[in-house]
Amino acid sequence: MSRIICIIGNKGGTGKTTLSHMLCQGLGLLGQRSACVLTDTSREPLSPDGRRYVTADGRTHDALHKIVGKLRTMEGWIGVIDGGGNRAEVDRVLDGLCDIVVLPFRDSHEDLRTVQHDLEIFPHAYALPSQWPTNAWQRDAADRNVAQLLGDYRERLLHPVASLSASKLLLQTHIPDSLPSTLGNACRALARQVMDVLEIGEAEADAANGGASRPGRPPLAQSPAGQADHYAGNTTH
Repeated sequence: MSRIICIIGNKGGTGKTTLSHMLCQGLGLLGQRSACVLTDTSREPLSPDGRRYVTADGRTHDALHKIVGKLRTMEGWIGVIDGGGNRAEVDRVLDGLCDIVVLPFRDSHEDLRTVQHDLEIFPHAYALPSQWPTNAWQRDAADRNVAQLLGDYRERLLHPVASLSASKLLLQTHIPDSLPSTLGNACRALARQVMDVLEIGEAEADAANGGASRPGRPPLAQSPAGQADHYAGNTTH
């Protein structure tokens, strides 16, 4: 059956659109068919050309419900709905349409307070550290802040997505013919996390995609060296 994921949250600037496209790109690289659904009226649709996923314009209420209804009939697909910031009522609507909610947040106390509030509002949501610092000292400080402010939600924390300048390439109207391997690796890692939450294996994705043969998927990685142990690595929904 198809699954719907909403990437939402009351705070703007947390990377919801970037993560939506990274997730879909990663799903495509893993053999999973997916659609990235735009709902933010301040943005314009992006061309699907060259992407490993389809794009859909759900910026109106009717269009969104038609897209979700269609996706629900498409066996083996995953729909990723890109929400916008500061739209509490829209977030509640999207929560009602999806199977899981992902709440991105950046390394700031304001983001941490906001995502803490959103985790209380959406009890089945997962929080995702976004554009996370790669400098060891900054990363350590950011991890300590998460442990202090979000420690009660450790089982609902996904592994961070590091800050990666190449991710902006996915937000171009027409993406380049080739993308950096670092971006592909980051997209795959994000997709694997979400597939684990949804309990979808890559073998299942292959079967839904016609049985294409690919190398076997390694087990979920151990936490990278230096990663704080309060991030949930294999939480299931």
